[in-house]
Amino acid sequence: MKFNATSRSVQGTSASRRLRHAGRVPAIVYGGTAQPANIELDHNEIYHALRKESFHASILTMEMNGASEQVLLRSVQWHPYKQQVMHVDFQRVDASQTLHTKVPLHFINAEQSPAVKLSGAIVSHMVTELEITCLPANLPQFVDVDLSQLLAGSILHLSDITLPVGVVYVPHGGDADPALASAHIKSGADSAEDAPAAAEAPAAAAPAADKPAA
Repeated sequence: MKFNATSRSVQGTSASRRLRHAGRVPAIVYGGTAQPANIELDHNEIYHALRKESFHASILTMEMNGASEQVLLRSVQWHPYKQQVMHVDFQRVDASQTLHTKVPLHFINAEQSPAVKLSGAIVSHMVTELEITCLPANLPQFVDVDLSQLLAGSILHLSDITLPVGVVYVPHGGDADPALASAHIKSGADSAEDAPAAAEAPAAAAPAADKPAA
């Protein structure tokens, strides 16, 4: 994905405020062998770009001063209550250097799983993204989590899926095999299954109550 940037010579709180009033967003790009560079972005362009999931987990092409540079989105600051982008950080990408970033998970085929089709279970997503390392060329926009074989009452772990080639998971909090999704039976279904047995109990006891004493 591409976006446009302009070099920014002025800095400071007042300068940034003037930029925002003019529909611009102060930003910075750092990393690599070059010095950090202060840049500015068009607010409408970057606002709509940030609404796309792929913009957060892709190698981006920054067009500036007639040249192109590969970067990765690192952080975004938003206004506390307005739909306004306040500041953006980008990191330069070196094709030979490993990246450490996060990628979103896409949960697919839940409706085809035995848990849902046969047991009417509810599938819960326990995490929504993974921390990974990989070379820029191997960076996926997302990782698919196939739930088609999920059984009721079971938990799907990271070890149950296959990560894309060249992608390595970075354990978070020491958990090398995190749980990704689980399937549990609805409590109402359990009550419905128990109801027939409860209804039969009084009927079975009735003949004993009518039997005369010896």
